Amino acid sequence: MNNISFTRAKNIDAAVENATDQEEKVRYIGGGTNLLDLMKYRVENPDHLIDINELDLSKIETTEEGGMLLGATVTNADTAYHEEVEKKYPLLSKAMLSAASAQLRNMATNGGNLLQRTRCYYFYDTSMPCNKREPGSGCSALEGFNRIHAILGESEHCIATHPSDMAVALAALDAIVKVTGKEGERAIPILEFHRLPGDNPQIETNLKEGELITGIELPQKGFAENYAYLKVRDRPSYAFALVSVAAAVELEGENIKDIRVALGGVAHKPWRKPEVEKNFYGKAASPKNFESLAEKLIEGATGYGDNDFKIGLAKKTIVRALTEAIEN
Repeated sequence: MNNISFTRAKNIDAAVENATDQEEKVRYIGGGTNLLDLMKYRVENPDHLIDINELDLSKIETTEEGGMLLGATVTNADTAYHEEVEKKYPLLSKAMLSAASAQLRNMATNGGNLLQRTRCYYFYDTSMPCNKREPGSGCSALEGFNRIHAILGESEHCIATHPSDMAVALAALDAIVKVTGKEGERAIPILEFHRLPGDNPQIETNLKEGELITGIELPQKGFAENYAYLKVRDRPSYAFALVSVAAAVELEGENIKDIRVALGGVAHKPWRKPEVEKNFYGKAASPKNFESLAEKLIEGATGYGDNDFKIGLAKKTIVRALTEAIEN
């Protein structure tokens, strides 16, 4: 058993200072719904834990720009059921309520949700090679059972997927992740927060050493009228997405004024292509155009045997989600 030291941070500066001063492996802990599992399986072996639950990060507030700021330590349940979030960002609320179980949502925090790690079987099995867990050891999923694995943005070093439902909805909404580190505060667009695996699948985000997520900023536009979150999974609850789609549409008559489509369960991060979406501005919100959009979003997808079905499933799920969105 590893010896672990533990600190309860009293303020953000103290938390960051503690994290950056340590020479050993440090992890922040909020709800612990993923980190503690990883520690039990010996996938994560931190030497020091910093409890951030007493920090002033447990509020949901309206911003001066008319958006909202979700505190990093607010639970997923309190966020999803927040009256203003449900009213202005129902896409986010629906996505969050599709995740995990009620018990886990009552513990899991917003910041922790973004940082949860893949549910790849081989990542959790420390007897198997995994480049994400042990860089340079190989990727067992490439030639193994890869039904739940990535079809987009993968590399020869890793075909794992990101498990968050919340992050998929945030990607569609163009949220911004607020962080604080030893160099001060900065804002990271959600589409730049997570990384594709490339040659370094063990590096999952663009956070710098010791940086702490303090909040998630939502823009004013919430697509409260025409939206859908569709999650295809093996059972109705407590299961991760094989494919999920967060769809948001702004209509002008029967035409598309703005459209957002983010996918989960298919890549190392929420998958979205704003450059593709823009090509459909001004076009009819029709099944034909939705099918064309789906084809372009899934362009270049690769199956690895057991997950070949995801390519067709993703296309159909995109079309269905967009159809549901305009029917709201």
